[in-house]
Amino acid sequence: MNWDWEKLQDKRRRTQGSGPGLPDMDQLGDKFKQFQNLRLPGSGGKWIAIIVALLWLASGIYIVEPDEVGVVQRFGAFDRLTTPGPHYHLPFPVESVQTPKVTEIRRMEIGFRSATRGTLLDSGGPVRSVPEESLMLTGDENIVNVQFIVQYQIKDPVQYLFNLAQQPETVKNAAEASMREIIGKNKIDSVLTTDKLEIQQGAMVLLQDVLERYEAGIRVVAVQLQDVYPPDEVVEAFKDVASAREDKSRFINEADAYRNDLIPRARGQAATILNEAQAYKESKILRAKGDAARFSAIAAEYRKAPDITRKRLYIEAMEDILANPEMEKIILPGETAARTLPWLPLPEKRPAPAAKGGAQ
Repeated sequence: MNWDWEKLQDKRRRTQGSGPGLPDMDQLGDKFKQFQNLRLPGSGGKWIAIIVALLWLASGIYIVEPDEVGVVQRFGAFDRLTTPGPHYHLPFPVESVQTPKVTEIRRMEIGFRSATRGTLLDSGGPVRSVPEESLMLTGDENIVNVQFIVQYQIKDPVQYLFNLAQQPETVKNAAEASMREIIGKNKIDSVLTTDKLEIQQGAMVLLQDVLERYEAGIRVVAVQLQDVYPPDEVVEAFKDVASAREDKSRFINEADAYRNDLIPRARGQAATILNEAQAYKESKILRAKGDAARFSAIAAEYRKAPDITRKRLYIEAMEDILANPEMEKIILPGETAARTLPWLPLPEKRPAPAAKGGAQ
C-alpha cells in the first residue's frame, strides 16, 4: 500500500504549531513503515496448509454406536468391519465408513400406510389403504384385500450394503410377491378364517428364501397379517357367509359339549349297572352255596335223628311265620282247628277296605 508521504509532510508543516500536544508526523510515518514491514515468521500459506492437513486427518475419526457396525470402504470397495466404539479410518477420498444399525428391527407396511402422529388419513381413519398392493387373487379366483407387516433385521451388513440397491424397496417388493404366491395357493374361505397362521408362516419362509437367493444379508423376523377382508362390493355377502359359519361352529360346539356330557354319564351308569349285576350274581352264588351247605348239614342231622330234626325245622318255620308282621294269622286250639278249619271262610276274614268318608 503506497502513501504520498510528501503530502503528509506538507500537511504536518501546515498544522504544526496550530495546537499543543499534536503528534510528530515523522514519528508516525516511521512507525507506519515498521508496521508495513512486519511479517509472520515463515510463509502464511504454509500455516494454512498445515491447519487444513490437520483438519483433513481429523476427519477420519468416527464413533460406532452400540447398535451399529462400522463398514469401512477403501476407494469404494469393502475393506473391514469395526465394532462399537471410537475408530479411525484414512480420510476421504481414500477411505469412508458406513454404520448400519444391525440390532434394529425394521418395519415394512404393505397394503396400507399408517398415519403420522397427530394426523388422520382417508375419512377420519388412522390408516390409508393402498389397493395396488393389497388386492390379491386367491386360488379359487376370488379377490381379497390383504394388509400385512414385515419385520426384518440386518444379518450381514456387507451383503446388505453392497448386494442390494434401495434395500427397503427390494424388501417390500419381495414380501409382496411372496404373499401373493401364498394367497394364490389358498381358497378364500381359509384366507379369511382358519389358515391365517399358516399363511403368515408360509409367506415368512418364502420371503426369507428369496432374500437368501439375493444374498441380501437380511433376516426376516416376522410376517403379520393386519387385516384380510373381501372387496367392498361383496362384503355384505361375505358377512352372511361368516355369520353362517359362526353359527355352524357354535352348533358343533354345543353338540360336542352335549356329547361330552352324555357319554361319560352313560358310561358311568353302565359301569354302575354292571357292578350291581356282578354284586347280585356274587351274592346269589354265595347264598345258594350257603343254602346248599345248610341243607347238607340238616340232611346229615336228619339222618341221625329224624323226629328231633323234623320238630326243630317246624319250630324254626313257625318262628319265621309268626315274626312276619305283614302276614295275617288266625290262631285256634288244636281240637277246635280240626273241626273248624274245613268250614272257615279264610278269604272273608280279611278286613274290608275303608269306605270313602271314613266309614268302615
